[in-house]
Amino acid sequence: MFDSLLIYYFSGTGNALSVAAWMAEEAEKRGISTQIKTITPALTVETDKIPENTLVGFCYPTHGFSAPPVVLDFCLRFPKIKRRFFVVNTRAGMKMAKIFTPGISGLAQLLPALLLRLKGMRPMAFQPMDLPSNWISVHPGLRQKVVESIFRRCERKTRSFAQKILDGKSNWKGLHSLPLDIAVSPIALLYLFFGRFFLAKSFVADFSCNGCGLCIKQCPVNAIEWKDNRPFWTRKCESCMHCMNHCPKRSIQTPHAFVIPLWWVVMFVVPVSIARWVSHPGDFISRHFDLFIWLILFVTAFPIIFWSYRILHFLMRYRWFNYLVAYTSLTRFRFWRRYRAP
Repeated sequence: MFDSLLIYYFSGTGNALSVAAWMAEEAEKRGISTQIKTITPALTVETDKIPENTLVGFCYPTHGFSAPPVVLDFCLRFPKIKRRFFVVNTRAGMKMAKIFTPGISGLAQLLPALLLRLKGMRPMAFQPMDLPSNWISVHPGLRQKVVESIFRRCERKTRSFAQKILDGKSNWKGLHSLPLDIAVSPIALLYLFFGRFFLAKSFVADFSCNGCGLCIKQCPVNAIEWKDNRPFWTRKCESCMHCMNHCPKRSIQTPHAFVIPLWWVVMFVVPVSIARWVSHPGDFISRHFDLFIWLILFVTAFPIIFWSYRILHFLMRYRWFNYLVAYTSLTRFRFWRRYRAP
């Protein structure tokens, strides 16, 4: 059905890359010319280099029930071209006993598909893949045995999916969970506005950092800079977890004793306190109290997070403070496993 297959992917720890590689192998078995290209902020597309009978794929992880902003930006910049396309989003798969539990897509498939459709492309397939969750800021990496079993299952599903669409058959399984995806869409929109910025300010390098610079060199979106003799995470961070999972010294931590209280102050204490201070019984603010809290949250959240992280980064130069942050971070302990795709 197709002369060539072109897959664009974005991956932090290798899940989406694995999906792209499995699909490429199935295409190559059929003698179909295949290319895999990684999505970066600088990637451009030349339409004259995409043959007419080409199937175009997009593989990427689900971040905050949405597609990573770098993927959305790439879809916005994608040229107007009439080609068939598919999207595969990797989700936070888990396993309980012998039961594989799925993640949730939210807007991860819908937003990129809508943007591409507006470019004149025609959707052919939507497919989520529940590869292992890698969000180790929140939970330890899954045990290797569990990771490998989830990978084997998803590899079978991916190859079956590839065979089907390479035969020219449509696949709409990704839309089966549409009611649930729409239900969590408000969370996805909040993530796009400021959740991503919050998560970018939840990484520090502790006293064991030897300054190798590997995190800076390998960051897929160039979001890490060198400041005050240590890595500094900018707002461009996608929370793809590549740096934390691949640091050879396990020096990158999530400072839980800093992040959790800060988020509580930003999300609750500050907006509620200000709203109560300026409101009076029966006035406009008291009648729309919840709406006013959200307004205050949007106004105050960014500067508080920005300056708090700057202060944290500055204080990390003092060894006693560095030790304090490190040993109140769950990610510092050995039982908090890192994650790498097999």
